[in-house]
Amino acid sequence: MAAELYPASANTNIANSNNTAAVTAKKNALHIQHNAPPPPQLQNLNNNNIESTNWQSFHPTLRERNALMFNNELMADVHFIVGPAGASKKVPAHKYILAVGSSVFYAMFYGDLAEVKSEIHIPDVEPAAFLILLKYLYSDEIDLEADTVLATLYAAKKYIVPALAKACVNFLETSLEAKNACVLLSQSRLFEEPDLTLRCWEVIDAQAELALKSEGFCEIDLQTLEIIVTRETLNTKEDVVFEAVVNWAEAECKRQGLPVTPTNKRNVLGKALYLVRIPTMTLEEFANGAAQSDILTLEETRSIFLWYTAANKPQLEFPLVKRKGLAPQRCHRFQSSAYRSNQWRYRGRCDSIQFAVDKRIFIAGLGLYGSSCGKAEYSVKIELKRQGVVLAQNLTKFVSDGSSNTFSVWFEHPVQVEQDTFYTVSAILDGNELSYFGQEGMTEVQCGKVTFQFQCSSDSTNGTGVQGGQIPELIFYA
Repeated sequence: MAAELYPASANTNIANSNNTAAVTAKKNALHIQHNAPPPPQLQNLNNNNIESTNWQSFHPTLRERNALMFNNELMADVHFIVGPAGASKKVPAHKYILAVGSSVFYAMFYGDLAEVKSEIHIPDVEPAAFLILLKYLYSDEIDLEADTVLATLYAAKKYIVPALAKACVNFLETSLEAKNACVLLSQSRLFEEPDLTLRCWEVIDAQAELALKSEGFCEIDLQTLEIIVTRETLNTKEDVVFEAVVNWAEAECKRQGLPVTPTNKRNVLGKALYLVRIPTMTLEEFANGAAQSDILTLEETRSIFLWYTAANKPQLEFPLVKRKGLAPQRCHRFQSSAYRSNQWRYRGRCDSIQFAVDKRIFIAGLGLYGSSCGKAEYSVKIELKRQGVVLAQNLTKFVSDGSSNTFSVWFEHPVQVEQDTFYTVSAILDGNELSYFGQEGMTEVQCGKVTFQFQCSSDSTNGTGVQGGQIPELIFYA
């Protein structure tokens, strides 16, 4: 945390402090003063050391002197009682500094309805977040942490400090991943941050299964749940959506102190249950999942079974149209392919290539060449790494038909790939040794709005490189 806080009831006498902070950064300045010893110090309760008389001489810039006043009783003309009752903290501040950094504070202290109280209560802001806000107003320094950034964003919005709010949003975008995307979507809607909302949707759409199975999904509000479940571009099966909705209902029952029963789960879901596109599941998925969940009534279960099997289908309250999901895009890096006897063989050796992109994407799989000698089945291990760290891998099989077409092999889940960083994809095939291979490879490929760059990988032990070889395609979402 940026600074230490004490309970609101604590004594705020400057002489009673036991912390140290500002001296180390001033040693060089003191050395210039003919190696004069530092002046004696009076420590204050609120985490800033105040040198005794003439302390201003040791801080030549306005920024340094203002920063020294952060969370400091010296000359403080207002105190804030921050946080809910029973857990509040007392924070000293200086009206002028706050007023020049925030129009809300200006109105509070110097407006027509200026606050005249010496203590101002702020029960809706976390103390740690309020300190981060104040530190920025005093020194332009921003210290963000994962466990306080949302609370800091709330404080920055409340007191109209746009630069700090933007820094919070950038921090959240950088830390965004499938496990927290749904929670951040809920918060971005609350804080009216459209850029963050768009980034959340990118992750939720492409990594829908991971997002819906995350603990964070069970923490969202009902309105956000309904928005997600109605999403046309969720890239997952409907039985995954149904399972996620049931898990959310169980969590909501516990939040409301209700027994977790089928009736209560239906009640907390309300119309959200009827946003799940149950009829778009396969009959097997429905029979093994939703039909046995007890959340559907017997009449609903019967009607859905009849909808699958009967010629005269009953009317259903659930949507009947399958989600569109996301259309995968393909980056093909070769201009032609060929085959020659004894030219390209698989002997369990690694084909590998490095790539980088200029925009964030999600790698879903690889397109690979197959046999040049007729139909053949291959066992394949594919892998995605960044700086030697394995991000995803999959062991699977595919059947090639003897043509020069590429054959898709998928990772278990799409993997987020950041811009301007090289990643390594690899494939180890076992099957018919003779295969097609790519040639006239390109070092740069424009694919829609995304530019790919390729370079050779030291992991490649079977001859694949930029100019020719295997791994002709990268399959991705953008």
